[in-house]
Amino acid sequence: MIAAITLTACGDNGPSVRAFDVAPYVHKGHVANCDAFKAQADAQAVLRADALDPNELDRDGDGIACPSLPKPTDKKPVHRDFMTDKDGAPVVAPAKSPPK
Repeated sequence: MIAAITLTACGDNGPSVRAFDVAPYVHKGHVANCDAFKAQADAQAVLRADALDPNELDRDGDGIACPSLPKPTDKKPVHRDFMTDKDGAPVVAPAKSPPK
């Protein structure tokens, strides 16, 4: 069984995985916008690494970063289970109820 796993892992059965270093873009606040990326998949990797999206790569909140960037693409949406305001910024505190 180990041999089968090793053969599968070493086999050339698919496209090579393109690595993109997200470290310069995550957990640093707003440091880049869509123009900073050469490919949509790179922007998506940054969104996937930090779904709070301080770089505002997913302006419409659909989980897809910078959809107009060229290939390669990663169109699998990032689940963003928090509310955003109309500009796509995360809402970190609940809205106050109007006075009665």
